[in-house]
Amino acid sequence: MTITRVSEDSVPGPHGPVPVRVYEPVQPEGTGLVWLHGGAFYQGDLDVPEADWVSRRLAEAGITVVSVDYRLALDGVHFPVPGDDVLAAWTWATGEHRLGVAPENWHLGGGSAGGNLAASVAMQARDGRGRLPRSSVLVYPVLHDQVPPASAELRAKVARLPQDEQFSPEASRELNLNYVGQEDLLTHPYAFPANGVLDGLPPTLIVNSDHDGLRASGEAYAAALALAGVDVTVVREVGVGHGHLNETSAPGARRTVRRISAWLTRPDLIGEAHEPPVDGAPTSAGVTDPQSAARGGEPAAPTSVR
Repeated sequence: MTITRVSEDSVPGPHGPVPVRVYEPVQPEGTGLVWLHGGAFYQGDLDVPEADWVSRRLAEAGITVVSVDYRLALDGVHFPVPGDDVLAAWTWATGEHRLGVAPENWHLGGGSAGGNLAASVAMQARDGRGRLPRSSVLVYPVLHDQVPPASAELRAKVARLPQDEQFSPEASRELNLNYVGQEDLLTHPYAFPANGVLDGLPPTLIVNSDHDGLRASGEAYAAALALAGVDVTVVREVGVGHGHLNETSAPGARRTVRRISAWLTRPDLIGEAHEPPVDGAPTSAGVTDPQSAARGGEPAAPTSVR
């Protein structure tokens, strides 16, 4: 199968236009994915393999893809600006039958920092800021401001990696601080979703890299989702390191794309979004609004769920 059309567009956002690249398949399955590249919040664009190669492979499987060129944490840009761009693109894509995909058939996903942003926007949608995704697709995501302790098995694998691939706590903290801009926002649930209430989130696929110290974040988040009653599937892609979707010739990268394709085109694999407990609807309300916090403001007013 070949792709009918790859086109450039932009959508209106609170910080200005947000560039997107749209991949429309020849034989669409009626399923759409808003996809976010990674890059530690300060690197990456629509041309990196994690963005373009992945989107093309998914479109070949009949999936309509909107790849988002969100603003990076450079030159004074910090949280919540990248997530605001993603939310704007998500709102645009899930408009009435946008690109031939029904609003209820759109999924949201990304790799690494893009997985963080996808989980954040899913949480914001759950809190009433947009349409809840049909599912979230998180590939080697970074969801904690401090990566949880690794298992003995993972520690042994990380110890054998080159030093610059081990993601030390100090290096991770520096990257995370660069993203949020100020220390008190590290614990904001929209900045690092593992800090938030997870009830009522959509079904979630998490694909972790085997040789990756950040795998502990995806594993812990998957466990927390399950405890919160969210349908979750978690897979460890063997023999690969963090960012393996950029290694387009590697078998692990191709396996991961096939897993995503199957997830998006086989509704029976996904599960359902379950209602929150009746005695306490989940919400991230009451946490400090990120825009207000950057100005030293007060907590945001409560928001409704979904």
